[in-house]
Amino acid sequence: MVAKRIIPCLDIKAGRTVKGIKFLELRDAGDPVENAARYCEQGADEIVFLDISATSEERSVTLCVVREVARCLDIPFTVGGGVRSVADVLALLNAGADKISINSAAVLNPCLIEELAREFGSQCVVVAIDTRALSTGDEVFIRSGQVRAGRLTREWAQEVYSRGAGEILLTSMDHDGVRNGFSLTLIRNISDLVPIPIVASGGAGQQEHFLSVFREGRADAALAASVFHDRVLSIFEVKIFLEKNSVEVRSA
Repeated sequence: MVAKRIIPCLDIKAGRTVKGIKFLELRDAGDPVENAARYCEQGADEIVFLDISATSEERSVTLCVVREVARCLDIPFTVGGGVRSVADVLALLNAGADKISINSAAVLNPCLIEELAREFGSQCVVVAIDTRALSTGDEVFIRSGQVRAGRLTREWAQEVYSRGAGEILLTSMDHDGVRNGFSLTLIRNISDLVPIPIVASGGAGQQEHFLSVFREGRADAALAASVFHDRVLSIFEVKIFLEKNSVEVRSA
C-alpha cells in the first residue's frame, strides 16, 4: 500500500502567505519561507505553493519567492499560478520546483496538459480543479474561483486524466477554510473515477478529518493550510494520529 501524504499549502500573494474562507476574505498567514521550513521540519511529505493572483494579474509566478522557498526544502515541491507554457514550466523547474500545477490555463487550453506531459512527463503535471456544488452538479471554477468554467467536475477530471495529467489537486470551494471537514462524497467520486492520485483540499479542521478523507474519501493525499498556519494542528500530530488509526504514512 502506498503511504498517504500530508501536504501543507502556501497560497501566495504579494510575496506573503495568505489564507481565506471559500477563496474570499484573504488574511496574512506569515512568511512563506519560514512556513515552508517549519512544515519540512514537522514531517510534511510535500509543499504546494500557489501564486493565487498570478493568473488574474496576467503574469507568471514570482520566481524569486519560489527560489527562496525551494532552498529550504528537501521534499517534493509543487508550484502553480500563471503557468501557461513550456517556458513557464522550465523557469519553475530551474527555480527549484519538482512539479507544476495548472488550473485556468488547462481549462482554457486543454491541449496544454498533453504538451506538458509529453515534454516533462506526467509525474510533473498536476491539474488543480476548483469546484463548487451547484444545482447542475459539481462545476469547475477558474481564475481563483471567480469564473464559472462551464464544465462539470466529473467530466473535466476524466479529460484531465486522459490528456496525461499525473495527479489532480481537488479543492472544494464550499469547504475551503471552513474547517468542518473535507467534501467526502466529491472526493470519493473523483477518486473512484480516475486512476491517478487525488490530493484532497478544502475543509481540514481536526485530526479526524484527515482520517475520514483517507478512509471514506479514498484520497491519496490531504492538503491543508489554515489549520497548520494557525498552529491548530501540527503535521507531526496528524501523522501520529493516523498511524494509531492504521493509516500508513511516511514517518514524520
